[in-house]
Amino acid sequence: MPAAVRWAVHSMPHSVLIVDDSHVVRKVMRDFLERRTYWKIGGEAEDGEEAIQKAKELKPDLILLDFSMPNMNGIEAASALKKVLPDVHIIVFTMFGDALGSALSSATGVDLVIPKAEGLTVLVEAVEHLMGTSGPSRS
Repeated sequence: MPAAVRWAVHSMPHSVLIVDDSHVVRKVMRDFLERRTYWKIGGEAEDGEEAIQKAKELKPDLILLDFSMPNMNGIEAASALKKVLPDVHIIVFTMFGDALGSALSSATGVDLVIPKAEGLTVLVEAVEHLMGTSGPSRS
C-alpha cells in the first residue's frame, strides 16, 4: 500500500459516543477530546438506554461509557451494546474503576476500565493504545 494511502487510512477520524448521566462530565470530555485528538464526537447519551439507541444510529468506533447511570447502568449497557455492535470498542470511564477492574471487562466485553481519578489525559492515551492510533494532536 502506498504511503499516502496508508496515511489516509490511519488519519481518518474515529467516531466516539460519550455516555454519562452528567451533562457537565459529557461537556468536559467532549471539549477535551475535540481539542486534543482527531476523533469526531458523533454524539452523546445520558444513560444506557439512550446509548443503545444512539449507537444503533451513529455506529461509533468507540463508546466512552460511565458505570453509574439511571435506567440502565454501564454493565447492562455494555453487554447490550456488544450484541448490537460486536466490533465497537467500549471503555468504561468511571469513579468505580478500581472496584470494577478486569471482572467487568471479561463479563461484558468492555475493552478497558479507566478510573476517572486518573484523568482525561490517561483516558486519551489508553484509547490511542487500544485503537492503535496516535493521530495528530490539536492542542
